[in-house]
Amino acid sequence: MQSLFQILMLILDVVWFFIIAHVIMSWLINFQVLNLRQPLVAQIWDGLNRLLEPLYRPLRRILPPMGGLDLAPLVALIAIYALRIILANNAGYFYGY
Repeated sequence: MQSLFQILMLILDVVWFFIIAHVIMSWLINFQVLNLRQPLVAQIWDGLNRLLEPLYRPLRRILPPMGGLDLAPLVALIAIYALRIILANNAGYFYGY
């Protein structure tokens, strides 16, 4: 069961990294540091959107419209952090103590 705990923590860490990368990349695109006409940038952006849109879509339905401000990544990061806390506080169940 210890392996299950570590795998769940790893998955949450990877999702956390993808969300942070998506947020930073969106800022760089909006400030015109990155250009979506470049094939590599467009592929990375499309890949991140395809990975994270299933996570963001239900959150966007729940959150009220904020006039162009997307709070779905922030809510997702808070939820991931909360899941990490819950897993860490219940780690004893995974280790068999």
